[in-house]
Amino acid sequence: MHDRSVSWPPADRRRHRAAGYWDGLPLDRILDDAARRFPDRTALVAGDRRWTYRQLVAEVETTAGRLRARGLGAGDRVVVQLPNIAAFPLVCFALLRLGALPVLALPAQREAEIVPVAARGAAVAYVTAERHQGYDYADLAATVRREVPSIREVMLLPADGQVAAAAHTATHPGIGAGAAAAPGTDDPDRGAGPAAAGDAADPPVALFLLSGGTTGIPKLIPRTHDDYRYNARTCAQLCGFDESTVYLAALPVAHNFALACPGILGTFAVGGTVVLAVTPSPDEIFPLIERERVTVTAVVPALARLWAATAALFTDDRSSLRLVQVGGARLDATTARQLAANLDVTVQQVFGMAEGLICLTRPDDPVEVTHETQGRPISPGDEVRIVDAGGSDVVDGEVGELLTRGPYTIRGYHEAPEANARAFTPAGFYRSGDLVRRTAQGNLVIEGRIAEVVNRAGEKISVGEVEEHLLAHPDIRDVAVLGLADPLLGERSCAVVVARGQGLDRVELSRFLLGRGLARFKVPDQVEVVTQLPRTAIGKTDRAALSAHLLAT
Repeated sequence: MHDRSVSWPPADRRRHRAAGYWDGLPLDRILDDAARRFPDRTALVAGDRRWTYRQLVAEVETTAGRLRARGLGAGDRVVVQLPNIAAFPLVCFALLRLGALPVLALPAQREAEIVPVAARGAAVAYVTAERHQGYDYADLAATVRREVPSIREVMLLPADGQVAAAAHTATHPGIGAGAAAAPGTDDPDRGAGPAAAGDAADPPVALFLLSGGTTGIPKLIPRTHDDYRYNARTCAQLCGFDESTVYLAALPVAHNFALACPGILGTFAVGGTVVLAVTPSPDEIFPLIERERVTVTAVVPALARLWAATAALFTDDRSSLRLVQVGGARLDATTARQLAANLDVTVQQVFGMAEGLICLTRPDDPVEVTHETQGRPISPGDEVRIVDAGGSDVVDGEVGELLTRGPYTIRGYHEAPEANARAFTPAGFYRSGDLVRRTAQGNLVIEGRIAEVVNRAGEKISVGEVEEHLLAHPDIRDVAVLGLADPLLGERSCAVVVARGQGLDRVELSRFLLGRGLARFKVPDQVEVVTQLPRTAIGKTDRAALSAHLLAT
């Protein structure tokens, strides 16, 4: 299927194919190729169940047959909102088999996100779990069915994630029985893959991711078979993944980071093993690392701090773990050092966006690079500009907004012309909204977001810079700095702190920050101590919720 928001210029399409970035193969071929090479190797572990590649492909084919029997086929958009259970890869690969397009929602999203996403995508089906972490999705499913006219199928899967075992009443139907295509055979209902496209043709869309952020309705991000295959396999190569890799999915696998950077798709691409964790809590994660001899996992900075702080409390054998990726937000150097030391691992920083560009530190980079930068782009085809407020390129070392385009960065959101006009330049560069600087070695350092700058009496304060200094304080476990409206200053800066103990106040923190050489105007005007920070669906600090809470108190 083609999407009118996705349109690389013909010259770019020819160049990406000639360079080998786009290989013209369907995204789900990743699993088929691994099954041919490693049929009896363990592909997936979820709870107490295990699948070899041969078994996983067979069950995907069975699931595709069941979905086909429910009337799903090529071009249909299906909202998939599943936690880290076996049904996620089974349903997603089965939909790809049929030429249908998964629209991947996060388990923590609710009516305010799911209903408009389903409506904007003209989804015909909604697949979710019956229950996850205490939340019953039946009411949400009923709302989706009622509020979105295009929805004709709602499928609730059991908590164990076994698609074939689903059996529900007509009110909450599961995936019914149907004739499955034989593994490895061509499916006549399957949509045309990228191989059918000519050199100058747009690559067809494989799936939709959802845009991040803490406010507004998520936008649909169309990822094509060509660009997403390249995303996953290139990340896997640069991270040293191979058939011996055991990847622990601690973050929601519907998110780009855990899905394809390299994530589960990158692991399948090399014949490794994917282990699904239901939660990222250390009391689940550390025993899983020992039991499955996990070699790689990925977290956001808040989890990195939690794991580093609690590692000494657990006696599980973590000696197999060699690499921990950290992304989703800037990782401060203090936490990077603590994580590396307390877990005895290599820390890899990952900076990227569901819209495309991925930057990585490399596993063999020196620690000053892995601990203090967010890495460099994964592809020679990535174009990166860092510009000032007027759109002019800045020199290395200066801070500006990151603009990017390349073989796996989209050229537009789905059905969002106003957003596209804001988010993309006339030349096709994506305006990331990230404030970065580039080192002499080509690595990027995140300095914040354009929206995460406090404008205090005309002075611009990067919240990321202040947060990193505060996290170096031995009594601070976590922190968020944000701007609050102020009648005199325009905005005042407020540090919301999760403390390890008692006694933190603004005077003490001011002395600490000034002692580290921070400019006086950057010292927070207000300090609030809380027990925890609110989080978005993927574990980022929910600044909008935090700001609303502070304004209400």
